[in-house]
Amino acid sequence: MTHPDLLPEELELLHAKLNLETAEIAWIELQRFFAQGVLYAVDAHIDLIDVAYAISVDDAARVKAWMDAGAFVAVTDAQATDWHRRNAVLWSVVVKPWILVQDKGYVRH
Repeated sequence: MTHPDLLPEELELLHAKLNLETAEIAWIELQRFFAQGVLYAVDAHIDLIDVAYAISVDDAARVKAWMDAGAFVAVTDAQATDWHRRNAVLWSVVVKPWILVQDKGYVRH
């Protein structure tokens, strides 16, 4: 989907900007965002930047498909417990109002 208010060059720049804003972060630094309910997990089979981009351009159909498939969901208590136990380091990117995280060390089957 293309965003009607953005030119193709702007969409390309948005994708590149999201890529540059992606970073690894320790779970301990993310716990407060989990408590606030703004932390969402992206399945390891999906490109984290693709999800962030789809949210940024309001591609609701694509985001809904990922959510329906369980590939993009609010972080669960079980995930939080596992990441805490492992002192996990996750890939993350902020797409307000959410923080998207991805654990490349865990692949859902």
